[in-house]
Amino acid sequence: MSVAASGPIILIGAGNMGGAMLAGWLKSGISGASVIVIDPGPQPAMAKLIADNGVRHETAAPEGVKAGVIFVAVKPQVIDQVLSPLKGLVGPETVIVSVAAGKTIANLESHLGEAATVRAMPNTPAMIGRGVTGAYANARVTDAQRDFVHALLKVSGPVEWVASEGDIDAVTAVSGSGPAYVFYLVECMAEAGRKAGLPADLAMRLARETVAGAGELLHQSPDDASRLRQNVTSPGGTTAAALSVLMADDGMQPLFDKAIAAARRRAEELAG
Repeated sequence: MSVAASGPIILIGAGNMGGAMLAGWLKSGISGASVIVIDPGPQPAMAKLIADNGVRHETAAPEGVKAGVIFVAVKPQVIDQVLSPLKGLVGPETVIVSVAAGKTIANLESHLGEAATVRAMPNTPAMIGRGVTGAYANARVTDAQRDFVHALLKVSGPVEWVASEGDIDAVTAVSGSGPAYVFYLVECMAEAGRKAGLPADLAMRLARETVAGAGELLHQSPDDASRLRQNVTSPGGTTAAALSVLMADDGMQPLFDKAIAAARRRAEELAG
């Protein structure tokens, strides 16, 4: 991947998500010399990655630098105090990318000024290169900037662009928070298995591997989820009996409708 000519990629925060993005960029062929990490104290493994790849590490905004990309990967709770000292890094060709949940483009602009800005919502499987990211670009983002940001984001998995910033709240509810729903599904399956008579540890292993395997099958198969479900379901069989409960009028769909709506409302509240 070639680096934007307008300046370095400046990564703000090298925690779990920022560190995963940095590792992906380096693996994709971006030179460490074209990246600056601003983080007061990266963890030892991340500090080693930075040092081993010739990435410049700073604890505060360096003087005399205008970024090609500012990639904001800090927790939403600290973003207000982190961003204000960074305004000097923004030049006329800088594009700002934020993965901070619930922080709007208006909030980012209040600290960094008006600029080409992308608000992105990855999810935690990004840390193993198997995430999915929803992204929204404001009107100042050029086609070239969007293409480059897409390349930066896709190192952690597919990128889906949405038409309005408000759609990011729905993305947050579906995929941003979604891994937790899947993990809870594993917990529920394991507990039901325990109640059916299996040892708890065995029920958990069976549930965990079933969900992991089904996810990988979904990932590799060209068929959609409904076709894969039908493939497993023999008429009058055990799967059909279970699905008659899960797909009932008061089954999983209305429950998920309520859950996603609750998550979206909360995302909107956090965004102000």
